[in-house]
Amino acid sequence: MNESRISVRYARALFQSAVEKNILDKVNQDMTSVLEICNIPEIRELLKNPVIVPSRKAEILRKVFGTDLQKITSSTIDIMVKNSRERYIPAVARVLRHETKKYNGITESQLITAVKVDDKLMKQIADLISLVFKTKVELRETVDPDIIGGFILKVEDHYLDASVKTKLRKIKKELQTGEGLKSWK
Repeated sequence: MNESRISVRYARALFQSAVEKNILDKVNQDMTSVLEICNIPEIRELLKNPVIVPSRKAEILRKVFGTDLQKITSSTIDIMVKNSRERYIPAVARVLRHETKKYNGITESQLITAVKVDDKLMKQIADLISLVFKTKVELRETVDPDIIGGFILKVEDHYLDASVKTKLRKIKKELQTGEGLKSWK
């Protein structure tokens, strides 16, 4: 079974249980904290280490995560450790957070630009995405100087690449294959 299937199954089970118990927001907060903690290098090593026995891993994770987690979140983590699936905990947290946003009608979007975009333009882009997709939008900005100019916009499964880098690559390919010259004839 591949990694994504395992993560999705655990996340969906946790998500459905949280919705049924009407504690989805609290479980989502738990998983946000869990994901942040799992980004600590020592915790990542713990999750991947096959030498440490599951009971010891569970004990360490309970101490690290503390008593603030919802019972259902703690139980899910314990079950994952017991089943030797602890390395998937960060992926489960990401999937659960994504499912929660989807459930709340929020679309995650990403704008990649060569230089930082001002807040006014970011709001206009978010409003446009909201209008087109008829959803609330959570727009993240990423600065990547390698795209030279233009932008790349990712909204759900949609991908719009209007970067200078991609356009230059396309022109280069057309010139190398001679397709760009055919249009001159």
